[in-house]
Amino acid sequence: MSRAFSSLDYLKLMLLSREGDRREGILLRQSKGWFQVSGMGHEALGAFMYALRSDDYIFPYYRDRALMLARGLSNYDLALAYFAKQDSSSAGRQMPGHYSDRELNVFSVCTPTGGLLLPACGAAWAMKLDGKDSVALASVGDAASRQGEFFEAIAFAVQEKLPVVFLVEDNKFGISTPTEKFLPFRLGLIPEDLYVKVDARDPHAVYSVAETAVEKARRGEGPTIIWADLDRLSSHTSSDDHRVYRSLEDIEEMGKRDPIRLLADQLIASGELDEAGFHALQEDVVKLVDADYLLAEKQPDPKAETTLDYSFAPLGQAPVPPLEPSTRTTMVSAINSIFRTALAENSKTIFFGEDIEDPKGGVFGITKGLSKDFPNQVFNSPLSEATVMGVAVGMAAYGFKPIFELQFVDFMAPGWNQITTNMSSIRWRSNDAWTCPCVIYAPCGAYLPGGSLWHSQSNESYLSHTPGIRVAVPSNPEDAAGLFWSAIQGDDPTFILVPKHVFRKPVEVTTAEPVPFGKAKIVKHGKDVTLVTWGNCVELAQDAAKHTSADVEIIDLRSLVPCDYETITTSLEKTGRLVVVHEDNRTSGFGQTIVAEMTSKPERWNLFLSPPQLVAREDVHIGYNPIYEYAALPDAEQVLAAIDLVMS
Repeated sequence: MSRAFSSLDYLKLMLLSREGDRREGILLRQSKGWFQVSGMGHEALGAFMYALRSDDYIFPYYRDRALMLARGLSNYDLALAYFAKQDSSSAGRQMPGHYSDRELNVFSVCTPTGGLLLPACGAAWAMKLDGKDSVALASVGDAASRQGEFFEAIAFAVQEKLPVVFLVEDNKFGISTPTEKFLPFRLGLIPEDLYVKVDARDPHAVYSVAETAVEKARRGEGPTIIWADLDRLSSHTSSDDHRVYRSLEDIEEMGKRDPIRLLADQLIASGELDEAGFHALQEDVVKLVDADYLLAEKQPDPKAETTLDYSFAPLGQAPVPPLEPSTRTTMVSAINSIFRTALAENSKTIFFGEDIEDPKGGVFGITKGLSKDFPNQVFNSPLSEATVMGVAVGMAAYGFKPIFELQFVDFMAPGWNQITTNMSSIRWRSNDAWTCPCVIYAPCGAYLPGGSLWHSQSNESYLSHTPGIRVAVPSNPEDAAGLFWSAIQGDDPTFILVPKHVFRKPVEVTTAEPVPFGKAKIVKHGKDVTLVTWGNCVELAQDAAKHTSADVEIIDLRSLVPCDYETITTSLEKTGRLVVVHEDNRTSGFGQTIVAEMTSKPERWNLFLSPPQLVAREDVHIGYNPIYEYAALPDAEQVLAAIDLVMS
């Protein structure tokens, strides 16, 4: 049940929020802290919480101090966050104002304002699929209402009639830029029946529109956008001075609309409070805030040795994939079989991607037959990779298991914000409180003429460079099945890139064995040269090994993050020579990472009998004409030349 709203009690909360902001500003000027973001002027928005229940989810942004106090975070919690202490919600990993509380369903704030709108839609969709009548609230600054993800979130929420409320906090400025001419409401881009404007200096008005919007969402009637008209009474952050771009007259006039003074005057006029009582309330709050910040300042700082904690969940024992041995099968068929089992075993397993429903079953048929047999779990997405990635974040955080498709890995760029802002960092930045156990898969790679620039990339280096994401590239049906099954049972965001050139190649499957992340496979044993590769280039390596007199040991990494350097080292102890082959471009490719790791440790460096060699695509795009494609890609002759060089 939502709580009863009391004007006098809420005035105390607004004073608490304001005094916390004021105290942090003082502390910063005393060099006790590094940064502060203020919610001054936004205090009335906390009244929204009185329309919500404990099972509702909040996706806030960094000016929502009063909203968080109303939700149940204590002033002491916020003081710990200001000082970046070990016991704060992020253990000091996030800036102040980046709220998070798993027990209160407050999702961890990311700095790019607007970045939580699509995850909020993901959580709201999960609520709907779960048969719940809970609601997601997503707040955003007015300047971010011009971001593409703002419109994508609204479109998806309307499309699915999601139980989500969007709160646009219009304080008139994006740092120093006036936003009036940018607002989509003023430009007529948002239908009038979809939003309601509210004087958000008045907590009673906020509570009233919140109650209406939340009840609409609970009835299954879809989203509401609340256009909250208010003032930012302070500078953008402690790194800004609004007197540079606002006149003193404007600042003084804005001060007359201070929501705290307005509510106090209402209570005084009604006889519920007098001026002396108001000052007494202020004094009580000052004492409380003073005590909280003095105590928080004395608490332990985080320890340097914990920096690496919580990038990933611990890797458990890899499960045996449910793959039946067969005379011959393909990666597409093996993956489809794994997907079918995952859907059958867990009703909270959800598939979402472009064209993945039947009769198409994906442009490569990977999901063929799944929507027919599991119509409540397999869904076509709009042509919007940001929506696909953002919804995955919210659904996973809520407790579902998203297995989402990017139609080609080449198209991940529109979803990159969600991948790097939320998906990869949520566990680390929330100190293990929030997780994102999703599986994203995408066809990748070249050696398939006619793909051109946007259908031929491998792109694993972008993903492997991003902390918090597991990355795998299988080269055969058994490994594909095992990697997918391990990822589905895992607790981390995982990208599995499926090489198009070989994923329809029939291969005999003799057994189904566990395929753990971080464990490479020796495809061919040898004593002269260690050749490390993955994906499409495993076939290239095998072809080259047949045409050299050197005894080549071929290692298929399978998993790039984590990478099995132990197996490479063991092989190098025997061969003393290393060749790495990949089809991604050379500069900053994962092959360069392997060479650097293998040569940077003295105990490994001393194993080398000759300089290691990297065979990779040069730093050039792949053209449409096959002449361009094969000129750019590594070939067997280049691999043989590298083998000859390390043997010389």
